[in-house]
Amino acid sequence: MLPQVLKKSDLGAWVAAIGAERRVAAPVLKETSPADPSDQKFGWEYITDPADVRLDYTLTVLGPKKFLWPPRQALVAYSLAGDPKPQPLIDHEPQVLFGVHPCDITAIATLDAAFGKDVPDPHYLSRRADTAVIGLDCAKPCDETSFCLDMGSLYPETGYDAMLTPLEDGYFVETKTELGQALVEAAKVRPATKQDMQARQAFAEAKRSQFHFKLPCEVKYLPEVLNASYDSLVWEAIARRCFSCGSCNTTCPTCYCWDAYEDVAMDLAKGCHVRRYDSCQLDPFAEVAGGENFRKNRSSRLRHRMFRKGKYILERTGRTGCVGCGRCDRACIAAISIRETFIQIAGSR
Repeated sequence: MLPQVLKKSDLGAWVAAIGAERRVAAPVLKETSPADPSDQKFGWEYITDPADVRLDYTLTVLGPKKFLWPPRQALVAYSLAGDPKPQPLIDHEPQVLFGVHPCDITAIATLDAAFGKDVPDPHYLSRRADTAVIGLDCAKPCDETSFCLDMGSLYPETGYDAMLTPLEDGYFVETKTELGQALVEAAKVRPATKQDMQARQAFAEAKRSQFHFKLPCEVKYLPEVLNASYDSLVWEAIARRCFSCGSCNTTCPTCYCWDAYEDVAMDLAKGCHVRRYDSCQLDPFAEVAGGENFRKNRSSRLRHRMFRKGKYILERTGRTGCVGCGRCDRACIAAISIRETFIQIAGSR
């Protein structure tokens, strides 16, 4: 499909049309500061009213990952009375993630690669197959913690079905997949004119002027830089500030480690095998039977996370393990910055 243009006044009708067929998750306003009305907090939620969709959002504490990879998920139900009769629990509805920024699109593509590699995860992949992603391009960095240009997430090539580029009174709409095309057909759009194309080009040129490289090396060299820093004293110095709270992991759009437990009914007649987010920054994460802990020290746990983000996930999946969104920096109460850590280890070689 050739590019189309959607008026801002027709956005709600399009969201409503999509919502008639699928659940819609989108950024919504969560809080406005009484002292400063311009200080607004946004979050990702399932919506029932198209008017709640806020495509003018900047930051969200959590990204749309939770709709594909929930914080808590029942995997298998079983009986405890005789034959266990295990039943896989793959239960979800078709959904649309509406207004996803490029960094989160890139993160979703990383999760796709991680959960699809070696032993494919049917719970994630079935939910992902029933999920459409409508992207929303960024005109400028979300804030000073963002370094998406460095991490290659500013211009995603995959992971979305349609992309919206903000124009003065509408959105420039481009489709990537047949599903995206089908969704756009439900919108009141018109073919893009020469003036629309020029406006789209002007947006791209303005965008390029707003984003700047912040790391001292190209991201392709980051695995080697990390390798060379494995025994650096930098890790111990930074870890002295770390509380090992795991906030960095829980807000990260590409972290996918999980723990599992048994949720047994009060009558002891049945139960569920449940998984939940885990964090490599928590002390018990690397503990094994017998009490041995292979990453007992905070410095080794912090180093492991930085290696995961800059090296291990990339080597395992071929996709970046950090998208430069800055969520972990903003969540860290000890003010530990992954970007500044990368800069520090690159400068210490």
